Order: sequence, then structure tokens, then C-alpha cells
Amino acid sequence: MDTQDIQLLMTLDRTSNITRAAEELYTTQSSVSKRIRQLEKDLGIILALRSRQGIQFTPSGEIVLRHIRAITRELNVMNQELNDAQGVISGTLRVGVSINYAMYRLPPLLRHYQERYPLVHTQMTVEVSQKIFSMFIAGKMELAIVRGEYSDWDGPRILLDREPVCIITCWEHEHLPLSELPQIIRKADTEMERDTALWRRENKISTARNQIFANNTATCIEMVRQKLGWCIVPELCLANFDGCIRPMYFADGRPLVRSTYLLYTEQSAALPQIRAFIDLLKEI
Repeated sequence: MDTQDIQLLMTLDRTSNITRAAEELYTTQSSVSKRIRQLEKDLGIILALRSRQGIQFTPSGEIVLRHIRAITRELNVMNQELNDAQGVISGTLRVGVSINYAMYRLPPLLRHYQERYPLVHTQMTVEVSQKIFSMFIAGKMELAIVRGEYSDWDGPRILLDREPVCIITCWEHEHLPLSELPQIIRKADTEMERDTALWRRENKISTARNQIFANNTATCIEMVRQKLGWCIVPELCLANFDGCIRPMYFADGRPLVRSTYLLYTEQSAALPQIRAFIDLLKEI
């Protein structure tokens, strides 16, 4: 097993998908499958099984993963110490980012970071916040940018943003009761579902008879723009929306808000490339 094999297995562990792993490694799916079979032959074990949910490592495969994670950490520490001795910030930045933050906030931030630290290799995973949080807890990344409160995380965190959650309609529907319009819905996390359900009860907004389900916020916004109904959307996503925007309030006057946090550990923050990213986020 060489460093390319280690990179292959770490990528498969992170993506759980041979096709995505092949794309990230700039190779073919057949080459990845062939190399896995060769590793299995060399080690005398079955490393992973394929299913509709993607790649799943066997118990023996998990043992291999545990050891190559340790090897990877030691190699990263060695390289980092060598670079520190020369006063250079390099290494790998592994960060998971929620979909909306990645779309509407991250690109300029990442550009500034890469301009300042061109020797840092960035590995970024963009997913829904709950999945990012699970991957972060599992140690698959050093940093997590997630939407929501995550009260069960007692480690360090930085509040990056807290914006209102809004009802949006096109201007033609501005004065129509919401009950007369279809609702455009994107599945949210448990916390957001709970808050919007409470808002509905307090404001006596019944479930719309006609509902349209979409798989992402950008699609919901475009459907509202095309006069197909109304939608609940965080203000973060509305910079280019040209319709009616109404912030949501609970009965006691509190606004319904959505928070974005950076989560990290003290151990990871000791790495120069991680500390540099944290410091850059503090600047914005």
C-alpha cells in the first residue's frame, strides 16, 4: 500500500461513492474498482461492499481505515512541522460547509484564503448541515460551517451570521392571503421545522392545500419569482430576489432567525492552516 492507495481509501471513506471518488482523484471509475480489488487481494480481506446507498466499509475495512487515518495524521504533522520550521503555512484544510453558506457566502472567503495561503491544499465538502455535523463529529474534517444551533456540541464555536427567516412572494401576490396561494417547500432540519410549525400555529396559518416540493432553496426562490406560490427562506439567500420579502415573527415579537456557526476543536485550531482560516472568518 502506497500514498496513492491511502489517498484513495480516505477519499472513498469521505465520499462513500466510487464515481465521486474517481472524479476527485482525476481517474476513472474502473481504475478505482480495479485498485480496490488489488488491495483486497494483497491484504486477503474484503475492504468494502457496494449498495444503493454507496460504498460501505466492512469491519476489516474499518480496521484498515483506522490505521491509514493515523498514518495520514502523522504524515500531515511531519509536513507541517517541516513547513513551520521554514515559516510557511501549508498542509491540508478539511472543512465541511452547509449548502446555502457555500452558495451565498463562501466563494469570496475561499478566494481570499487561497490568495493568502497558496500552498494549503483545500478539501471542501458541501452538504446539508446535519450531514456536515455528523461528518465533523466522526473526525472526517477539522472545521464545520453549519446552520442551526447544535446545542449538543460543547466545543468551541464562532457565530458567523444570524439572519431573519422570511416569507417571500412575487409582487403580484403581496396582498393575497397565504392560504390562497400554493406553498413551495424545501425540506429543512428538525429545528427549522419546529420553529416554522410554531409560527404557523401562532399566526393561524393552515397547511396549504396545494404544495410544491423542491430540493434546494435556489429552486424555491425561482418558483416564487415565476408566481407559483410563497415560500419560507432565510434572508441569507435573498440578495438577488426582487419580490416581496417579509421577516417572520413569533407571537411574543421575537424574530424567527437562522444562525450559522463555525465549529472546531482546540486540537485542530493549533494547526497553522486551520488557525489562519479561523482568523480570516473572524475578519468578516
